[in-house]
Amino acid sequence: MPHRVRLADPDDAAVIGRLLYDFNREFDEPAPAPSVLAERLRQLMAGGETLVVLAGDGPDGLAVLRFRAAIWSSGLECYLAELYVRPASRGQGVGRALMEAAMREARLRGADSLDIGVDEPDLVARRLYESLGFTNRAGGAGGPLMYVYERELGGAEPGVEGTDPAG
Repeated sequence: MPHRVRLADPDDAAVIGRLLYDFNREFDEPAPAPSVLAERLRQLMAGGETLVVLAGDGPDGLAVLRFRAAIWSSGLECYLAELYVRPASRGQGVGRALMEAAMREARLRGADSLDIGVDEPDLVARRLYESLGFTNRAGGAGGPLMYVYERELGGAEPGVEGTDPAG
């Protein structure tokens, strides 16, 4: 069954905020209130570097894409910041429809790559991404394993040059 997929507009900010809030809370992650997320997404979408794809009539899920100019090509890099499908809609092809629409929209906007970060235990998402041709191997199946690293940057660290605000 084909899923209705569409680009979000500023009028969708409240439902986007609710979906993002539900996503984080489902995994016991802290999240700002849905209204705060809605306003932030409204601002980001207005800036033109963030695009949100919605699926289903509820909507039942979303994909949040972030764009930036690439260094190694004249195209754009696209990062899938969030992919979420409401639990009741999982296993029905909503995630695949969102990903196919996200890839299409990224290409239309001039992106020549799409990056995704996914947690190791999230086997369902990893299978989806791999079934769509994504890999975590540099240069393809035989290449070395790629890693994504992340660190919170809450404030300056004493003793690290360039980070001391008094400095």
